[in-house]
Amino acid sequence: MSSITAPITRRPAAASARGSLAHDVRTVFRRELQPLVREPFTLVFGMVQPLFFLALFGPLLVSTTGLGDAGTLQWFVPGILVMSTLFATSMTGSNLLAEVQNGSHERMLVTPLRRSALIVGRALKEIVPVIGQAVLIVLVSLPFGFDPHAAGGLIGLVLLATFGVGLGALSYALALAVRDQEWMFWMVQQTFLFPLMLLSGMLLPIDDGPGWLRALSAANPLTYVVDAERALFAGDVGATTVLWGVLAAAGTAAAGLTIGVRTIRRTAG
Repeated sequence: MSSITAPITRRPAAASARGSLAHDVRTVFRRELQPLVREPFTLVFGMVQPLFFLALFGPLLVSTTGLGDAGTLQWFVPGILVMSTLFATSMTGSNLLAEVQNGSHERMLVTPLRRSALIVGRALKEIVPVIGQAVLIVLVSLPFGFDPHAAGGLIGLVLLATFGVGLGALSYALALAVRDQEWMFWMVQQTFLFPLMLLSGMLLPIDDGPGWLRALSAANPLTYVVDAERALFAGDVGATTVLWGVLAAAGTAAAGLTIGVRTIRRTAG
């Protein structure tokens, strides 16, 4: 008598059930982008503060720089673009804090998505609002005499996006590190935000400042991004300052993503 042997069904391993890292990153990216797609006016609200600086602080610089109205805009608007990136991306960790508190983050951790994708996808999402707000600020500035170089401006947007990815990842890492103490997130964020902004020279020239101030400015990676943006929007694409800005932005992105990935792996267990 012959016996019939039922086929053996093997249950796939957990690792094989996962998609690729690129697939996981894309999934997280799309998830994080949905609120922005549903409420695109958040881009406009996010640029209100930088526009206040442009409208209220810019006229004071005309006499300080001696460049005239148009020349002052050429100097000031690139700095405002970096300011917009700094404000927007340094606060993104608050969104993750909200998800930690309502349990959404815990539910994401039990999915097959890789831990690293949860940070990388979130950080890459920051490219969209950074570029969107930068384009809006440039368009608002055009009628007042701002004259950006086309090719240099496009490179400047890529540079801003790269820097924004690093800052966003660092903000998410900070949120995870202090997830049980929300007040600590805002204290650290504010403590670093304004010194970085003021020492970068985005609001006032630092070249004529005291030696200790110039030394602190030279140690600030944001300084090189601001200088590179000014050179790029002026059309000086081959300037040495552009190279230093690229290195600063790329270094910030690499450091931010590395710290973010390590933080989520450590805190997720």
